Amino acid sequence: MTTQIRRKVTSFATITLLLSLIAATTHAQEPLTLQQAISIALEKNYSIRIAEKRIEIAKNENTYGNAGFLPTITAAAQKNYTSSHLRQDFFNALQAPLDRSGVNNNNSNSGIAMNWTIFNGLGMFISQDRLRELEAAGRTNAKITIENTVAQVSTAYYEIIRQYQRVRALRNALDISKDRLELSKAFYDVGNGSKVDYINAQVDYNGDTAAYIAQEQVLQNAKIDLNSLLSRDPDIAFTVPDTIITRRDIQPDELRQSLMAQNPNLVLAAQQRRIAELDVKALSAQQYPQVDLLGGFNYNTTNNQAGFGVRRARNDVWSYGARVSVNIFDGLNQRRRIQNARINALIFEDQEADVRNQLMALFDRAYLTYRNSLQLVTIEEANFKIARQNVDIAFERYRVGNATAYEFREVQRNTVAAETRLIEAEYSAKLAEVELLRLSSKILEETVIRQ
Repeated sequence: MTTQIRRKVTSFATITLLLSLIAATTHAQEPLTLQQAISIALEKNYSIRIAEKRIEIAKNENTYGNAGFLPTITAAAQKNYTSSHLRQDFFNALQAPLDRSGVNNNNSNSGIAMNWTIFNGLGMFISQDRLRELEAAGRTNAKITIENTVAQVSTAYYEIIRQYQRVRALRNALDISKDRLELSKAFYDVGNGSKVDYINAQVDYNGDTAAYIAQEQVLQNAKIDLNSLLSRDPDIAFTVPDTIITRRDIQPDELRQSLMAQNPNLVLAAQQRRIAELDVKALSAQQYPQVDLLGGFNYNTTNNQAGFGVRRARNDVWSYGARVSVNIFDGLNQRRRIQNARINALIFEDQEADVRNQLMALFDRAYLTYRNSLQLVTIEEANFKIARQNVDIAFERYRVGNATAYEFREVQRNTVAAETRLIEAEYSAKLAEVELLRLSSKILEETVIRQ
């Protein structure tokens, strides 16, 4: 055996050891189902957690006090000290001039004041409706985040299956290349094969090994992406099923109706339009008079050491009343603000129609992709079945010497290509299915129940 052949044998052993280590690592991993992945994401995904905290903020904002229904009560207390030097001459000649230093005076003032708006053109009721809409919009935003995250997790999960299927396809091709290499070596050892065929078999085996190792890296990267979506350690190892099961019972009319009624993006657009309409009403309410009830209590004390006037005093004062205020003229600024608010409401109305139009376009494209992908799956399944039979026949022909190495290699490549097309068709159909469920706002219930 020549030195070159010894090196190839050593390389073959090294590659075999490396592939064994990859296989051992895969078998040691824990399985992860799609339902488990979604549950982890709903609990730990940072985007969802942030959206839920924003709901709490909107809920805290939605109160009677923030809407203006409740009175405002303020309390204040103040204590003042003065130190004076008095120099005074009087018109009354009977009173001698006054020249005193270090005259210390102090007084205090404390009180409570209440202001309660009982009418402002129904503005407080409009504010309450607006706060409710803002809270509802916060919940809708959270729903958008949740559904998008579930769709992203599902896509990332099926991406792992897709990459695993590619790994499996390349591993099968590598096993065939290994059998061909061993067969070429046996032919060469007994003198029935050429050294060129043996070297070409080694080169093809090495190339298939490199492709397999690179695909393993792609698979690991896909797992890291899913772990990132789940907000957990990127190095956590897990396994997924080796097949993608695509639904074939999707009814587009039912999902389209669900989209029009439940899609959170469309719901949010309608909520934003209603908020803009309430802004118009709130500004219009400012044109009406405002009626406030006023009340208060003040307690004042005086301690005067100047030697004239009141020496000590204490006053308890209760006050109450009503105030009516109305904006008569402000340079037409209120009118300008109302006009702009009405234009803004029309903008949100157009945006709602635009969102509806875009969602319907996305739905139609997704369904077209779904339908065509299912047709491709059927075709590619038949093609792959034929290709596998063909590679078995080609290998047997090569083994008995009725086919060249080149012919066998071409059959092998065609088989890998057929399997790759089948994998891509199944993956494309599944992604379209996920998108249809997301657009119709059924992604959470359908993914958890049916998978």
